[in-house]
Amino acid sequence: MNDNSNSFSARPFSQVLTDVGAVDDPVLPMTELVGTFGERGFGALLLTLGLLSAVIGVIPGMTTVLGVPIMIIGAQLLFRQDELWLPGWIMKRDIPRPAFAEAAGKVKGRLQMVERFSRPRLAFMSTDLSEALIGLMCMIWAAVLMLPLIGFNLFPSLIVAAFGFGLMQKDGVMMLIGWVISAGMATFTWLVWETVSRVLVATWEMVTRFF
Repeated sequence: MNDNSNSFSARPFSQVLTDVGAVDDPVLPMTELVGTFGERGFGALLLTLGLLSAVIGVIPGMTTVLGVPIMIIGAQLLFRQDELWLPGWIMKRDIPRPAFAEAAGKVKGRLQMVERFSRPRLAFMSTDLSEALIGLMCMIWAAVLMLPLIGFNLFPSLIVAAFGFGLMQKDGVMMLIGWVISAGMATFTWLVWETVSRVLVATWEMVTRFF
């Protein structure tokens, strides 16, 4: 764990992101990331991984590098584990620090704005049941992130980030935003699937009639 993590709780999360990206080392080991953000629990890592996926998910292989730990963290939330654990092969992975710094710079302004208005609220959203259901949804969206779907990582990533921020700050409004976006994304996916399947069926019927 680096020295910066010792004062983590005294600094806004947006500043911690910036400080991690500013370290003079081209490689950001996963051990450093977990060591720094793990002090605020599952929410801080979900927020960080979700934001990274939204910004640098276009880098080949990054959605898998980020999606697997999101899924594992979600599973630990679902089964109400008290301590964060990630397997050794994930902890041995690295993230390009310049890409992390770029992502931190892109989200810092918006994150600072949300931090100013965020506070613990809607306590019913922080119950064990609520957090377990959030863990399940994070697992589902992590699985979507790892699918080879170009340009489909943004909204699942933002959902994970919203859930993570809500868990970290115990802000029920942010958790509700995560649920609303989840519902909208699920509805959109269902409508797209229905449209595509009907077009495929109609096309198949036309082809069979022609031949």
